[in-house]
Amino acid sequence: MQTMTSPAVQAHPAHDFLPLNGTDYVEFYVGNAKQSAYYYQAAFGYELVAYAGPETGLRDRASYVLQQGKIRLVLTTSLLPDSDISEHVRKHGDGVKVMALWVDDARKSFEETTKRGARAAFEPYTISDADGEVTLSGIYTYGETIHTFVERRNYRGHLCRASWPKPAWCPNKLLWASCTWTTA
Repeated sequence: MQTMTSPAVQAHPAHDFLPLNGTDYVEFYVGNAKQSAYYYQAAFGYELVAYAGPETGLRDRASYVLQQGKIRLVLTTSLLPDSDISEHVRKHGDGVKVMALWVDDARKSFEETTKRGARAAFEPYTISDADGEVTLSGIYTYGETIHTFVERRNYRGHLCRASWPKPAWCPNKLLWASCTWTTA
């Protein structure tokens, strides 16, 4: 006996409340960012594309930005023994702190996730440089990990410092945004 079934017709098709374009970057908090950057370059073929640290005016941490194709990693280490970064590494070891997601609208992504119960890490804000502007927002996901929403639709450059949100230990967004990055 043959049974005929018809596909179910949805009256209201499902709507993706959080459309993602991809991963913008992944930031690791590590005990030694210089050594970690060297390892990722030597073992996995990543290319160093930017650096910030004491030589560029940052006194509390050093960050190396590595890229391979579409994959971008930020390796950050604290230069102070009692910072949030140091505490995170002491507590968890080297690991992911931020998963940055590329979205079309960082404000809407923040609103949609927080109204569904996500805990806010930081409210949406926009930072600009000579190449345009980037809007960021963030939520906590599991444990202390943050998902940052990165909106780059009005940004024409390759690397914007604004791609990395102001950490809790930085006193103001303008100081964070104005830090100098050396690109390789």
